[in-house]
Amino acid sequence: MMYDFAIIGGGIVGLSVGKALLEKYPTAKIVILEKEKEWASHQTGHNSGVIHSGLYYKPGSYKAKFARLGNQSMVEFCQQHQIEHEICGKVVVATNEDEIPLLENLYKRGVENQLAIQKLSVEELREIEPHVNGKAAIHVPMAGIVNYKQVSTTFVKIIRENGGELRLNTKVEKIEEHGTNVEIGTNNRTYKAKLMINCAGLHSDRIANLAGYVMDMKIVPFRGEYYEIKPEKRNLVKHLIYPVPNPSFPFLGVHYTRMIGGGVEAGPNAVLSLKREGYRKTDFHFGDFLEIMKYQGFWKLARKNVKEGFEEIARSMNKKKFVESLQQLIPEITANDLVSAPAGVRAQALKMDGSLVDDFYIIVGKRSVHVCNAPSPAATASLQIGKEIVRRLSVKEHLSTFY
Repeated sequence: MMYDFAIIGGGIVGLSVGKALLEKYPTAKIVILEKEKEWASHQTGHNSGVIHSGLYYKPGSYKAKFARLGNQSMVEFCQQHQIEHEICGKVVVATNEDEIPLLENLYKRGVENQLAIQKLSVEELREIEPHVNGKAAIHVPMAGIVNYKQVSTTFVKIIRENGGELRLNTKVEKIEEHGTNVEIGTNNRTYKAKLMINCAGLHSDRIANLAGYVMDMKIVPFRGEYYEIKPEKRNLVKHLIYPVPNPSFPFLGVHYTRMIGGGVEAGPNAVLSLKREGYRKTDFHFGDFLEIMKYQGFWKLARKNVKEGFEEIARSMNKKKFVESLQQLIPEITANDLVSAPAGVRAQALKMDGSLVDDFYIIVGKRSVHVCNAPSPAATASLQIGKEIVRRLSVKEHLSTFY
């Protein structure tokens, strides 16, 4: 059987692409291939559940645009399909005087990204977050929370109802692009499609390499570890509470996240994972480890962020250090208030020169499209990413005659 589209990867991005393709081409034959036994097993299933606003991202970037539009479309999708969600808002807090200029820069970026955000004085911050220590803050009212696994399950239902085929336990092992189609060899059988879309997340670079594309980037996995606040102390957190991010370090810092269901998580740190799907500190895969150690881009990144890297490792190995970071935002929190929670792994694209790819990165091949960098806020932006993939396919000249 010849499919019109074969999608590799059954996380929220791959499923959104499948949904968008069926909306554009209702009669198309589509198959989604996922190596795990269930959908949304990795980045989506270990997501903190935040509906992001687009505050942090470079104006004009895909992240900024897709997060802002995705915030709206995700809320509308949840309303349409009765998916539990909440627009609880977020505060970004400067905890000392040195952070106030950085907070001001962040506010200007948010305004440039067309967000209706507000500056908060100390008194105004205390009114909405009475337990937070801060010198100033930004209120981001459109930020929210949702269970992205439930969103993904709804995508699966929509795809199935519209004739799409979904294949679990199907690992891609070989790809051959031809003039008019792509052959995808898996552990079960070979699939043929007129077009392939790579949404493989943690393995997106490897899938692109299998298809014959060599890129100046590699996926490097970073594990984010969390604690959950005990129920009796959840009242310390009213909104999402974030620190001012360090502009020289590409992660947001430990923060407090309310969860659908009533829980509150604290974290994450950001430590190198020695396995692409390494959710535990003890997880190790020799091939994944060797690949990172041989990659020049990793060592260049490490040299530029030695101090921050050691601080992240210290937070991972020492709960006291983790708690001290959290206390900068909420001084009342103690180690006894926290229990370990499941970790997540971020699929971060890293260039050979040691710089992180700071935007969604999509390349178009002969008979394929590859989403090669889609970390946070990809879940928020998933509906927009799906639409963007369809747009890119529709403008490819050698496909325009087919549809």
